[in-house]
Amino acid sequence: MPHILIVEDETIIRSALRRLLERNQYQVSEAGSVQEAQERFSIPTFDLIVSDLRLPGAPGTELIKLGQGTPVLIMTSYASLRSAVDSMKMGAVDYIAKPFDHDEMLQAVARILRDRQAATSSPSEPAGKTSASAKTGASANNNGEIGIIGSCPPMQDLYGKIRKVAPTDSNVLIQGESGTGKELVARALHNLSRRAKAPMISVNCAAIPESLIESELFGHEKGAFTGASAGRAGLVEAADGGTLFLDEIGELPLEAQARLLRVLQEGEIRRVGSVQSQKVDVRLIAATHRDLKSLAKIGQFREDLYYRLHVIALKLPALRERGADVNEIANAFLARQSARINRTDLKFAPDAEQAIRHYAWPGNVRELENAVERAVILCESPEISADLLGIDIELSDLDDEEFVSLAPQPGGAANNTSHEPTEDLSLEDYFQHFVLEHQDHMTETELARKLGVSRKCLWERRQRLGIPRRKTGVASES
Repeated sequence: MPHILIVEDETIIRSALRRLLERNQYQVSEAGSVQEAQERFSIPTFDLIVSDLRLPGAPGTELIKLGQGTPVLIMTSYASLRSAVDSMKMGAVDYIAKPFDHDEMLQAVARILRDRQAATSSPSEPAGKTSASAKTGASANNNGEIGIIGSCPPMQDLYGKIRKVAPTDSNVLIQGESGTGKELVARALHNLSRRAKAPMISVNCAAIPESLIESELFGHEKGAFTGASAGRAGLVEAADGGTLFLDEIGELPLEAQARLLRVLQEGEIRRVGSVQSQKVDVRLIAATHRDLKSLAKIGQFREDLYYRLHVIALKLPALRERGADVNEIANAFLARQSARINRTDLKFAPDAEQAIRHYAWPGNVRELENAVERAVILCESPEISADLLGIDIELSDLDDEEFVSLAPQPGGAANNTSHEPTEDLSLEDYFQHFVLEHQDHMTETELARKLGVSRKCLWERRQRLGIPRRKTGVASES
C-alpha cells in the first residue's frame, strides 16, 4: 500500500485530503509544516509527498530536497500559480491548483505513483517513454509514448496525426464528446513536443466563473477591479515557453475570446487594468465537445478565433465507436483498481465482458472507469458479474460520493424548501428539479455547494441533461 505524506497547515484541508486518500486505499501521514514533517518522519521513506506551497516557516519546495528523490506534488491557489510553475523547475513532479475536486487529486496521485513504480522497475528505459507507457499500460499496442490505450483503426489514425503534429508549434483543436480523453491527447502532444520540459497549464473554461475568467487567464494589475489588492500573473503567462490547454473552449466568454485572439495573432498579452503588453511564447491546444463553427455562425463564438484554432483538428471517437478497445480499457482500469485494494484474483465474468462490449457508454471512458471502480469495490468473489457494473442505471457515470451528495440531505436545501419533492424521485429528476428550482436566486458556486459537487461536475450534468445556464437573475459571482 503506497504511503503518502501530506504537509498542509490548514487543518480542515489536511483532514479532508487524508480521508479522501485513505478511502482510496492509501496509507497517509500528515504534518502542518516542513519542520514538523522533519521532526516526526523520515521523509525519504514515503512514496509520495503532497504539500502546500505556502507553509509557516519553510515553503513546501524544501521537501523536494529533503525527499531525496521522493516525488513531491505541490498544492497551490490560482493566485500563486506562477510560483507553482517555478517549483516544478526546482524539481516538483507536478502541481495541482486549489480548489481541486476529488477526482482531479486522485488522478494526479495515481499517475505519479504509477510513473514512480515504472521508473523503479525499468531504470534502463528512457524517462519520457517510461512515464507515458506507465500512465495507461498502452505499450502493448506500441503507443507507449502517446499514453492512450486502444488499437482500433480510428485511434491508429489519431496516433499517426499526433506524432506528425506534436513536434510543430501549430495550434490544435481537439474535438470529441465529454469523457473521451481529450486531455490525454493534449498531454501527448505536449510530451512529444520540443516544449516537453516546460509546463503544460490545463484550464477548464467552464469551471471558472465568467466574471473571473479574464483575470485568471491574462492576469491583472493592482486595483484593476474590486478585490484586486495586488497584481498577479495569469495562466497564459504561467504557460510561457510551454503549452496552454484550454478545455471546453466553447464556454469562453466573447470578451476573453478577443484577448485570446491577440495572444495568437501577436504573441503578447495585456493584463486586466494594464496599458502595457508583454510577449509570451505559448503553444495553444484547445478542446471542445461543441460545434464551434455552428456557434460562430450564430455569433456565440468569434469566427476569426475559430479559424485561428482550427489549424489542426483532431477528432476523438466516442467509446461506442472503438470496438474491442472498450474491453482493453476496462481491463486496464480493472488492473489499476485491483492493485489499489491489493487483490490479484479479480476478472470480468463472460456476461460482464459482453455488457462492457455492447453498452453504449454515453459517458465514454469516464463512465467506464467509474463503473469498473464501483464493481471492484462491491465484488465479493473473484469474478465480476454484469450486474455489479450498474450500467443499466441512467446516472451510472456518477461515483458513489456524487450519488450520496445528490440525494436529499437532512437540513439541506431540499428540507428548507417546503414544496421540494423528496420521495419517488430518481437522482436525475432530483438534480434537474433542484437546479431549475434554485438557479434564479443562486450562483453556480452556491448550486454546486448545495448539491455537494464541483462547479465542473455541475456544468457537465447541465450539458448532459440539457439544462442551460441562466444569464440573468443571479447575483454576480465576483
